[in-house]
Amino acid sequence: MEIRPANLGDEEERELVRFHHADMQAMSPPEFSFALDIDKFRAPGIHVLASFGGSELLGIGAVAMRGAEAELKSMRTSPGKLRAGVGTALLEALTLVACEASVRTLYLETGTGPGFEPACKLYLKHGFEPCGPFSDYEESDFNRFMRKAI
Repeated sequence: MEIRPANLGDEEERELVRFHHADMQAMSPPEFSFALDIDKFRAPGIHVLASFGGSELLGIGAVAMRGAEAELKSMRTSPGKLRAGVGTALLEALTLVACEASVRTLYLETGTGPGFEPACKLYLKHGFEPCGPFSDYEESDFNRFMRKAI
């Protein structure tokens, strides 16, 4: 598996971002769905990585830098590649990107329904702990927050 900076000009990578965004919109009320759409992936301070097995796209994820803090955004494994270590590899690579930028705390926001449980288990397994809302988020029944000192 190779992880490298994403090429958001690549149609396959853009399609996975669109798929993720649509899926997140379907699982949460719109006002509580914060997955990045393709345009927000290009915003300053957003670092996007893609995972490949040969030439096959396995997953994509991003980290939004905010000084000594950063937020994991829109991690997604390609359909058919679940439970193959892609999420772990992307999480480790995104954490390294944050560490190299002198980030001290890594945050994330995710949903609360059954569709979010695999991601939550991954984050907990890798040292994330529940926390309260951060940045501009507000607490609701539809989201949960985690953080990890790095």
